[in-house]
Amino acid sequence: MASTDLRRISLLAGFSLLLFLITASTYGSLGVVLPAMIGELGWSFEKAFLGFSVLGVFTGASSWLPAILIRRIGVRGTLLLGSAVLGAGLLGFAGSESIARYYVGAALCGIGFQMAALIPGTHVLSALYRKRALPFGIYFTFGSLGGVAGPWMALMIMGATDDNWRIYWMVQAVLACVVGVICAALVGGSKWLAQAAHEVDVEVEQAARAAPADARVYRTAREWTVRAALRTPQFYVLVAAYFTHLLTGVTVASVSVSHIAEIGVATGMAAAAAAAIGAKMLSLESLMQTLARLGGGFIGDRIDPKWLLVGAQAMLVAGLVALGAATTLPMMLLYAVGTGVGFGLTVL
Repeated sequence: MASTDLRRISLLAGFSLLLFLITASTYGSLGVVLPAMIGELGWSFEKAFLGFSVLGVFTGASSWLPAILIRRIGVRGTLLLGSAVLGAGLLGFAGSESIARYYVGAALCGIGFQMAALIPGTHVLSALYRKRALPFGIYFTFGSLGGVAGPWMALMIMGATDDNWRIYWMVQAVLACVVGVICAALVGGSKWLAQAAHEVDVEVEQAARAAPADARVYRTAREWTVRAALRTPQFYVLVAAYFTHLLTGVTVASVSVSHIAEIGVATGMAAAAAAAIGAKMLSLESLMQTLARLGGGFIGDRIDPKWLLVGAQAMLVAGLVALGAATTLPMMLLYAVGTGVGFGLTVL
């Protein structure tokens, strides 16, 4: 029993570190490294920042692939393949000479993000933990911290190598591959994971049947298949909520700084000072995401998830409304806290 618990904790730590590194090396640092790449390679800002769109599109479009691979080659095989794909994408960044090669690297990073991080990680943690809110909270908190740490990692490594962005991408490729291999080794074969998942499912079903009818947190006693879940309206409510939270995240990341800067300039503030305020609010928003995911992990098994979701979506709405009228510091703080907490809790 002790060895099983140690393995669970080790897998949670390993997958959390992997998500941290993958987030830091892709979404967390690409925008910081791009100016150096643009300056050396002579690209236009429009073409270079289109790489963000390529990264995002391939991250979303490849979400179905890991589930198929897990059924075909297991979690370990999917992790190893995903780490290789991600490493190839980061090495594609490192070896960029043409914009086409850079786009290919972004596409591979998007696919590798799903194959090595989100899908295998949530699959394994769901199989190992009966009470999943806390491990999921820890897991996604480390993902958010990767977004916070990514820019600093880029600045530190490039600062130590005379702004050599190629070395930065190489270092990130090696780190992601090494941690991916460690996670694959910890997962082991499909037989052990299937047995652990079966034991957890039995515990969850027994707890659900024994729970009082008025329990604060609803737990289903039914084993849901994909086909059965797709027939329920609740599934599409969750899809809609996840879509809105992603749309909010992309909107905030892409336009909030420039929007706040424009408002500041219109009120007589210097452009640099206004942009700095916008950047600080975006950083605060990222911090709120991290705190919300960590806090959500502690309360997720105590408050019914449907009420957490309703509250999170309400926070997103309040944050976006505040961003639209962010002419004062209180409104800016409401935007940062609202969208940050709403984004972080919706994931859980």
